[in-house]
Amino acid sequence: MDCIFCKIIAKEVPSDIIYEDEKAIVIKDIHPKAQVHLLIIPKKHIISVAQIEKSDKVLAGELILISKKIAEDRGLKGYKLVFNVGREGGQMVDHLHLHLLGGKVSEMP
Repeated sequence: MDCIFCKIIAKEVPSDIIYEDEKAIVIKDIHPKAQVHLLIIPKKHIISVAQIEKSDKVLAGELILISKKIAEDRGLKGYKLVFNVGREGGQMVDHLHLHLLGGKVSEMP
């Protein structure tokens, strides 16, 4: 598979990992749009929200709960959570991921 996020999860490509558990990994975005710009990535390869299945609803909830924990750990009083869907929606990597943006936000990812 030629997915950069799958390679990061497999530790084949280095990344600034700030959190990891059995279901997901959290990395810093390499092109940040805010003071805090993190990507919450499920370890299961799902192309995007458009391809998510009902069987993935617990995983989708886990991504949000992980985001909440990371935001709390970083002392963010407010933040944005963004799923980009498809190229026309701004998705650049074909692997589901949730953007967590906090602090000064320059533009939507």
